[in-house]
Amino acid sequence: MSIFNFKMFAIQQDRCAMKVGTDSVLLGAWCPIENNPFSVLDIGAGTGILSLMIAQRIHAEQIDALEIDEDAYEQCVENFENSPWGDRLFCFHAGLDEFVEEPEDEYDLILSNPPFYAENYKSENEQRDLARFQDALPFEDLIEAADLLLSENGIFAVIIPHKEEERFIDLCAQAELFPIKVTHVKGSHNTPIVRSLLAFKRFELPVLSSDELVVEINRHEYTNEYIALTKDFYLKM
Repeated sequence: MSIFNFKMFAIQQDRCAMKVGTDSVLLGAWCPIENNPFSVLDIGAGTGILSLMIAQRIHAEQIDALEIDEDAYEQCVENFENSPWGDRLFCFHAGLDEFVEEPEDEYDLILSNPPFYAENYKSENEQRDLARFQDALPFEDLIEAADLLLSENGIFAVIIPHKEEERFIDLCAQAELFPIKVTHVKGSHNTPIVRSLLAFKRFELPVLSSDELVVEINRHEYTNEYIALTKDFYLKM
């Protein structure tokens, strides 16, 4: 499907290796915004879906996106321009290493759905591999950038494979970024946890509680919690 229609915007995705998926929708809808962000950075924007969801949720004046792949960058720009919030959205065609060399801004919200296949598996599609593999954007680089670019009261939010959660939290702790919200995602009630939604700030909470989100009861029959989280976005929720 080359166009994915949401309630308030549409995503063209025929030139993007990573199509619209549950992970991005979850992060865009779940991401904490209680610090009322003025400026937002979306690292590894792909189609631009995270930036567009945040633009729908809050009135942040500055929403910057970063995308290294040329085709995805051009498509992201197109999706931004065709949205109701084009005046607040801007995509940079650059790698994270270039972007952090001369940081001009701090951000109140930094979010990323980073590439995550850490195993030594490569397909024949280089563009898709770049979008999917950790060596294109190692967690260490992502966390270092968040530490550099996050404002004092800023929030850093990601969705990652659950098996990587402990390592990711440890790496963030080394940068003095501490979890403030953790949600474990399961596909259905009787399947294992597959994803971790994590949000961090520069101060540590005395007690951190985590919760669980189940996506489906049966195939295409969604839980009330998932519907409540995503109903402002999906057309059929």
